Amino acid sequence: MTAEDLDSLPDDGWRYELQAGHLVSEPLPGTRHGRVTAIIAELLGRFVRSRGLGVVCAGDAGFLLARAPDTVRGPDVAFITRERFEPVGDVAGAFPGAPDLAVEVLSPSNRPDDIRAKVADYLAAGTRMVWIVDPGAARVTVYRSLLSPRIVTSGEELDGEEVLPGFKAKVSDLFEF
Repeated sequence: MTAEDLDSLPDDGWRYELQAGHLVSEPLPGTRHGRVTAIIAELLGRFVRSRGLGVVCAGDAGFLLARAPDTVRGPDVAFITRERFEPVGDVAGAFPGAPDLAVEVLSPSNRPDDIRAKVADYLAAGTRMVWIVDPGAARVTVYRSLLSPRIVTSGEELDGEEVLPGFKAKVSDLFEF
């Protein structure tokens, strides 16, 4: 299957991605997932807009990470630098390339192998940092490489590092409703 085939699928209440040309589906993740995703998008969006750094996408905006076979991933929240976004702009289908930051919020249906595959796909395509947000454990696993993740717990601060210079948020703030 190609990215164009993916774009033509009907909306049937499932979330779809492509992994090396194969269709991958997940059920809708639920309210807690949606609330945590909204908090992260709001925090990142406000920070990015106030500094003119680029754009923040939420709600599974697609990113074309590889071609032939196609891999399209839809992170829960993503950041793209202004320098990378402006030449392409808003596109109807998947953004051609990786986000600079990909954020995945875990839901009950996620399996560890599937999450590792997503992280590997993002990093291989050029994503500079991946956050795996775990509402159940109130922690964030930060990946800059697949082999050396760093866990940030609820008592600590999440840092945007050089991807989002100056961004800091208490991990506990991501889970306050």
